[in-house]
Amino acid sequence: MGEKETKDAISSAYEAFGHWSKLTGSERSNRLRSWYNLLMEHKEELGELITLEQGKPLKEAIGEVGYGASFLEFFAEEAKRVYGDIIPSTLPDRRVLVLKQPVGVVAAITPWNFPLAMITRKVGPALACGCTVVIKPSEFTPLTALAAAELALQSGIPPGVLNVVMGDAPKIGDTLLESTQVRKITFTGSTAVGKKLMAGAAETVKKVSLELGGNAPCIVFDDADLEVALKGTLATKFRNSGQTCVCANRILVQEGIYEKFTSAFSNAVKDLKVGNGFSEGVVQGPLINEAAVQKVESFVQDAISKGAKVLAGGKRHSLGFTFYEPTIIGDVKNDMLIARQEVFGPVAPIIRFKTEEEAIRIANDTNAGLAAYFFTNSIKRSWRVSEALEYGIVGVNEG
Repeated sequence: MGEKETKDAISSAYEAFGHWSKLTGSERSNRLRSWYNLLMEHKEELGELITLEQGKPLKEAIGEVGYGASFLEFFAEEAKRVYGDIIPSTLPDRRVLVLKQPVGVVAAITPWNFPLAMITRKVGPALACGCTVVIKPSEFTPLTALAAAELALQSGIPPGVLNVVMGDAPKIGDTLLESTQVRKITFTGSTAVGKKLMAGAAETVKKVSLELGGNAPCIVFDDADLEVALKGTLATKFRNSGQTCVCANRILVQEGIYEKFTSAFSNAVKDLKVGNGFSEGVVQGPLINEAAVQKVESFVQDAISKGAKVLAGGKRHSLGFTFYEPTIIGDVKNDMLIARQEVFGPVAPIIRFKTEEEAIRIANDTNAGLAAYFFTNSIKRSWRVSEALEYGIVGVNEG
């Protein structure tokens, strides 16, 4: 699809807005709840579809369906609770009130790493408050979006309320930005594309919600519970083959436990089973495409050339195609490419640090403050560090 189909989808959403926005919150809630029920009824088939086109293990894919559906469940309940405010007036004979109303047509541009959940978490709240939506899913994972939209129709959400366009990303994006009928853009993806969308949205003064690049630090202090830290770090680094924006991109380990932690971590990573997502016991599937593997390879080579050491993995998997070995790189410095940019793959760079202050300085030395993690058994340190980390999301003893 391209410009024409996108304009048709926008018109469809614009026409449907009049009816959808006039329904009561309870009526919209019932439709969203039905959509949630249908997603859960078909979670196995949807999970298989996600594994087929995205590559993640089936268990993880079915888990995503439950996670994605939960947004619809939550916002179905919130649809009935869109409250306003009465504000104290400066004059005795006046009353000032705030009435919350839907903004109109919302354009939702979603990534391939969570092809269902990234749609429902945007579409759920939009539909709940009466907006209509045009979804532009990733060109790598369009089928999951179509399946979700088909189930939305079956659930009683009227035609036109939810529209899907896919294909020529630049033309679709430009058409969404230029339209005066699209009142809001919501995007999850790269910082580079986010900047273009933000600039383009300025022309028609659209509301904008962006979730862009990450460079998450995962700090393991020497007073951490080693077992908890290992489990949490494994989860936050290697889920979805390292292809999430909140993945640990830099693992900072205090020097007192550096050798012990890296040894245990390496052993755990070597045990991770790589393969076809439909095979029993597989925890890591392929990367999304060849370009993703080449990016991982270039980051690893850059680190090695600057003095880092491969502690586990470090190359393409013997399975070939776009499979890459779960990898750990030690003695990483914060100026290496792998510490400055998102690797978006199954590579864990480990940075050694001495003091709490140094760890915070290294962690905050980035332009992407999305998520951060740290492990400690000290209550005082938990508060101190969580408030010092300049990130929107901070997980304490939690991966």
